[in-house]
Amino acid sequence: MKEVFTKWYQRYFSEEESVILLVLLASAFAVLLIFGDILAPVFVAVVLAYLMQGVANFLRQRGLPAEVSVGVSTLLFLSGFFAFLLGLAPLVWRQLVALVREAPAMIEVGRRALVTLPEEYPVLFTQQQVNELTAVIQTEMASIGQLLVTKGLSSIPSVLATIVYVILIPLMVFFFLKDREQLVGWFAGLLPTKRPLLDGIWRELNQQFANYARGKGIEVVIVGAATYAVFAIFSLNYAALLGLLVGLSVIVPYIGATLVTIPVLIVAYFQFGVTPDFYWVFGAYAVIQILDGNVLVPVLFSEAVNLHPVAIVIAVLFFGGLWGVWGVFFAIPLATLVNAILSAWPAQEVTARP
Repeated sequence: MKEVFTKWYQRYFSEEESVILLVLLASAFAVLLIFGDILAPVFVAVVLAYLMQGVANFLRQRGLPAEVSVGVSTLLFLSGFFAFLLGLAPLVWRQLVALVREAPAMIEVGRRALVTLPEEYPVLFTQQQVNELTAVIQTEMASIGQLLVTKGLSSIPSVLATIVYVILIPLMVFFFLKDREQLVGWFAGLLPTKRPLLDGIWRELNQQFANYARGKGIEVVIVGAATYAVFAIFSLNYAALLGLLVGLSVIVPYIGATLVTIPVLIVAYFQFGVTPDFYWVFGAYAVIQILDGNVLVPVLFSEAVNLHPVAIVIAVLFFGGLWGVWGVFFAIPLATLVNAILSAWPAQEVTARP
């Protein structure tokens, strides 16, 4: 057993950089595990800075000076940020409040539909099953209502923290863009002078993460805007709220689209019932999902690292279990980081002893 471990160690940790990389990874994981919630705004600012760095690079390639490119990209970011904050966010909030108020009526309609199931489908449903299901739903709704009241009373500190984040995140994005070279140079100064392994991993990770962040940002905007437009054409209630949810769902492939389909179908069913309008809404939503998966994603992520669906699911479950919503949000970039490290990690051939 000792000989096997020795060969494994010599194979993967014979170089000095391998040990340094392992220490960096362990330290970063510990910091994220302990301070992940506190540093969440910093991670959000880094992602947004990656998005706007692409705009700055595009402007720089067109001949604009670096300072002007950063200034224009920052101005565009601030315009979009406050447009969302002052325009879309209040609309989504009003629709969310209206949905919460309408929820009891929707639940009552659903209960009436459940009561008729034993009469319409006596082979599949019995009255006892319907009664048990109704009791479970009522119990769950009561617990959810109590949870909402509790959260509402304890949400004042969260509101204050959100206000602070609204100020800090744009400020950090600006400095990440403006002093990008200085920040990267400062961190590089803490590492050994000769670091071909770390430089190779950084270049690959920087390229892949930038492609992912910018591609996902564009995908969120396109899918969200298209979904809102389609739902507005069909006069579906809560079109802005559902469009935002569908747009954000693309951040988590496969799982996000599956989960967000449930509220879309519920709202469409309670508004239209089982009518042609319901099928038209569902068909249009299905077309958007198909075009996103088969046209938009291949175009936006042609240069990105292709992760297997199983790897994506495992990353979402693992990082989501560690850091909740933020872990789900950053699951794919972190999985990309792990993939880049595994691909670039050096392995030495170890000859067996005679």
